[in-house]
Amino acid sequence: MLRVVSLILFLSTVIFAQPGFSESGQRGYLIGPGDVVEVKVLGEDDFNFIATVDEDGKIQVPFFEELVVAMCKTERQLRNDITQLVSKYVRNPQVSVRVTERKSRPPATVYGEVRQQQQIILTRQTRLLEVLSFAGGVTEKAGGIIQIFRTQPPLCADQREIQNWKEITSSELGFPSMIYSLTSVKQGKEESNPIIYPGDIIIVQRASPVYVIGEVMVLREIPITENGLTLTEAIAQAGGFSREAKTSEIRIRRLKPNSKDREIITVNYDAIRRGEQKDILLQPEDIVEVGKSKKNIGETILDIVTGGARSFTQVLPQRVLY
Repeated sequence: MLRVVSLILFLSTVIFAQPGFSESGQRGYLIGPGDVVEVKVLGEDDFNFIATVDEDGKIQVPFFEELVVAMCKTERQLRNDITQLVSKYVRNPQVSVRVTERKSRPPATVYGEVRQQQQIILTRQTRLLEVLSFAGGVTEKAGGIIQIFRTQPPLCADQREIQNWKEITSSELGFPSMIYSLTSVKQGKEESNPIIYPGDIIIVQRASPVYVIGEVMVLREIPITENGLTLTEAIAQAGGFSREAKTSEIRIRRLKPNSKDREIITVNYDAIRRGEQKDILLQPEDIVEVGKSKKNIGETILDIVTGGARSFTQVLPQRVLY
């Protein structure tokens, strides 16, 4: 948890220059404080200027005393406003307006169990599913939880967006946050696929692990996904049993509530396979221990013949008959 707190506090105060989405969609980029705007009037160099939008969202236009509101306007809207001003001095002015530096909004950050942790500068309306796709999707260790922290209110948002922001649950970190189900997000439903705003921090939580050890083909740490993980599924993901596994007595070492001590749950895997016993749903941090079975005399003889009991034969006394 401390790691998450440190990440959020750091990213909420620092802006990085990272590649972002290209501008498109129903609404163009809306200008904000800190953005740098370049204005040119064709054939009228005296009216050309570069201005930084001040904290009130305004810029100074040459030859005009009053500041011009640029905040929450698109380049086209600001161009129309400046054209009306310049037309008082220039007949049919050809004005161009371009935002050369976008500094008004911090990037959104995708962190946790995604394939490419990164920051994304948003220049159009973007939803969570698209951001996850842009980050390469989630890893195989992703759990079923995605948490979004909103480090600042949306800039130039409409009333609906502002209301949505206000309704987000406040977290213990002081930032509003909301938790979403990964499965629901993948389904693409609007209520489970929220709009992502500049400054948002999206954390894909890592799934809690289960450890499978002992007489299995591959010793593994297996994440518990949103759908859960049963004993038979865990054994299958570990490649199944080795030849010497004692499948009738598998031990699950489980943490006791609010304790570091573990209780031992003994499970008959063979009975589960026969349908005589219900499959066990594993819990976070479970240790599934598959022991080694004791060989009967027939198996021991077979091992000696095939060389499988080399360590056993090496300890037997050897005598030579003359």
